[in-house]
Amino acid sequence: MRRGGAVAGRTVVDQGGVAMKSKRSKACDIPQRVKARVFERDEGRCIICGATGWGVFPNSHVVKRSHGGLGIEENITTMCVRCHDLFDGTARRSMMPHVECYMKRKYVGWDKSKLIYKKGEDYGKDDAM
Repeated sequence: MRRGGAVAGRTVVDQGGVAMKSKRSKACDIPQRVKARVFERDEGRCIICGATGWGVFPNSHVVKRSHGGLGIEENITTMCVRCHDLFDGTARRSMMPHVECYMKRKYVGWDKSKLIYKKGEDYGKDDAM
């Protein structure tokens, strides 16, 4: 394995051998401050079933990470483990209208096309729609 910015397989590592994230990966990560804001926005409830308490997390991307979905408030929702698993699986298509309606109520002008990573864009700390 080579170090110092060299590629080891498909992973780029720094001088200390620590894996470095791509710009896209960083842009799609959900920072702690975003999770805190989303949890507050959603009042600590699953936006699908209304569950609260243990197992409810602000970590569900509306536009999937694998499709370039950004880790910004406008693309993250709070869901319980059960609803998150359904949303990430076979029920996404049937749940999406509810999720989109919810996000449009929270953000005037909400648009899924603005939630996707675009190469060359600057995704600073406080990006929002």
